[in-house]
Amino acid sequence: MRLVNSGQMRPCGTISYLWGAITCERKFSRSMGQRREPRKDLKVPVRVFGTDTQGKPFSENLTTLNVSARGIKVGGLQASVKSGEIVGITYGTQKSRFTIRWVGMAGSAEAGQLGLENISPEKPFWDFPLPAPGIDEYGRHSKGTERRKHPRLKCLNSIELYPEGESSKVWGKAADLSLGGCFVEMPMPLKEGTKLKVVLWIQDQKLLAKGKVVSSRPGFGVGIQFNEIGPEDLTRLKQFLQSITRLPI
Repeated sequence: MRLVNSGQMRPCGTISYLWGAITCERKFSRSMGQRREPRKDLKVPVRVFGTDTQGKPFSENLTTLNVSARGIKVGGLQASVKSGEIVGITYGTQKSRFTIRWVGMAGSAEAGQLGLENISPEKPFWDFPLPAPGIDEYGRHSKGTERRKHPRLKCLNSIELYPEGESSKVWGKAADLSLGGCFVEMPMPLKEGTKLKVVLWIQDQKLLAKGKVVSSRPGFGVGIQFNEIGPEDLTRLKQFLQSITRLPI
């Protein structure tokens, strides 16, 4: 399907929008620069239970290091686990399932730490207030190699993807968005490196762009980097991002 834009598609500059696949090899250092939302440094007791890498059940009482609406970071785990596995977390009378997004490397300062994402973030879990959705200031001010040029904002927008060389489109949900790209949730993600056309729905209007898949995580989705976008659509994207945060974009 051919996408027609009223303005000529032009490169939108040198856009560095890094989406790291959370793998055992990259583990903590890469994932910490890629938070989707603000976190609150808070220590509260939780119980983590599941199955370790040997197939044996475990249950440990741990303490959180920071929390957000979608995820938590815990420390002190003794069991051997791996990224991508599902574990249960209980806090008081609340219980939910979490996906392990990264595991601290053995022998490092992060050994025993886990980054966990709530599978059902729409359900209340914590009994204390959390930071409102907005810019991830960690990635914006970090001195590491993954400092972002464009801050990400949490959103929930329908999106259509048209992979190059394929006639059918792929529907998904943009879970976060910036001037440089977006993360699209889908159970069967496209391959890394796939070039595609993007149709992002903002209310009842379409925003068109070209991009490529820069990370692919089975069961979660894909990170897409925009490399061409018309000037009118770029302006509309910026206006939309400004409408969902009080901070300048």
